[in-house]
Amino acid sequence: MQKSDFRGVLPALTTRLTADQEVDHAALAADVEFQISAGVDALIMCGSLGEASSLDRAEKLAIARTALDAAAGRVPVLLTIAEDSTRNGASLAAEAEQLGIAGLMVLPAMRYLADTREVIAHYRVVAAASGLPIIVYNNPLAYGIDITPAALAELADEPKFVAVKESTGDTRRINETLKALGDRYQLLTGVDDLALESLVLGCVGWIAGLVVAFPRETVAIYKLVEAGRIPEAMEIYRWFLPLLHMDIGPKFVQNIKLVEHLVRGVSPVTRAPRLPLVGAEDAHIRALTARGLATRPDLSKYGF
Repeated sequence: MQKSDFRGVLPALTTRLTADQEVDHAALAADVEFQISAGVDALIMCGSLGEASSLDRAEKLAIARTALDAAAGRVPVLLTIAEDSTRNGASLAAEAEQLGIAGLMVLPAMRYLADTREVIAHYRVVAAASGLPIIVYNNPLAYGIDITPAALAELADEPKFVAVKESTGDTRRINETLKALGDRYQLLTGVDDLALESLVLGCVGWIAGLVVAFPRETVAIYKLVEAGRIPEAMEIYRWFLPLLHMDIGPKFVQNIKLVEHLVRGVSPVTRAPRLPLVGAEDAHIRALTARGLATRPDLSKYGF
């Protein structure tokens, strides 16, 4: 199996829902088109931002089909594996491969706080279920499990593990991982408001959240960093930071869907138990978004 390349901007798409909280496939296809037209490099479906925890298996596979059809081979489409059991994760991985999914982003099994031995066993079983390349998703702040450089070293003999979504919230981990493992894994930043720093330190991709509302700005930051034009990237990034902070915290899905709604007019509906923002929370997101739109940078200044 050839090593896959997950460089670039990889949006973690939200899942468009109708007013009665059903998946809106037409709106989802439009989101795919919106992202591809802005120059993103791949699409990740049914992640944390995509409300994976409140989607059932059939919905995840249907979402994957819609995204594949809409992308029509122009960019890779990946599916997130975030199931409660190793068995369910492995079987979903196998079904995703049959659909034509290009790769997987795999989390530890949900709910149970596994130890390192159990986490490694989980990943090996999921990897064995398909021939797909895998991004190992490490987010100890959200899920309570830290996949350390030592654990990644144990997994390194499996060539399907090609990348790590680095979401520890500690940029020191990037250098620690690179020092321990060299270029064995592609490191992808998964924290929006640490993205530029992480790219400078050695991450080669950005699994992004606010990209769903501002894809052109996200792509511009990435490409400017890649070209070594750090001061210019920083100008856009500093404008973006108040919005990028919305990717953090328990209500990040509601936050980002409201930003999408205000910027693009798409549905902000989330599935219960998530409820719409109210009061000060709602007002805060609206004010930040209005300020961001009023001061939005002219990307033509940077050649985009």
